[in-house]
Amino acid sequence: MLNISVRGQQIEVTDALRDYVSKKLTRLEKYFDAPPTSDGTATLSVAKGVHTVEVTIPLPGMLLRAEHKSDDMYGSIDAVVDKLERQIRKYKTKVNRRRQEGIKGLVVEEPVDAPMLADLESDGEEYNGLEVVRTKRFTLKPMDVEEAILQMDLLGHSFFVFSNIDSRNVNVVYKRNDGRYGLIAQD
Repeated sequence: MLNISVRGQQIEVTDALRDYVSKKLTRLEKYFDAPPTSDGTATLSVAKGVHTVEVTIPLPGMLLRAEHKSDDMYGSIDAVVDKLERQIRKYKTKVNRRRQEGIKGLVVEEPVDAPMLADLESDGEEYNGLEVVRTKRFTLKPMDVEEAILQMDLLGHSFFVFSNIDSRNVNVVYKRNDGRYGLIAQD
């Protein structure tokens, strides 16, 4: 069974909210051959009437993450689950297509024990007058450029930092304004 830790920021997480999140996220279990071994997190928050739901589920070889903001907490929960379902279906479709084409699959043979990403809220450190309000620390999982682009798209980010499986150097893929992708590689 998918184990999700539900926590609140600026909101008390009632049993009804906790049960609703758990019930909705169990819809995702049908996409997994085996239940995820690591625990996911769901963070519910309210600020100025905006209800935000962020769900992170670390899986071997990938990280599922979605966030939604609306004026209704239950609506935000529904929207996040829909986003996660789309991410999983998109990922599985790409993996299956590559297998059928005879291209190296995107599924990692060796399970990754550590979560790929962990958020740490800082107290607003300053560097030469510039304030850093959020720090993210993550484990660089070795992957090829194609998998890094897929991860970036799944997370909905405009860039993704990874360890290139071929060179073992830190690389960054990013989405360009023209919709194509760029790669920043270390010499």
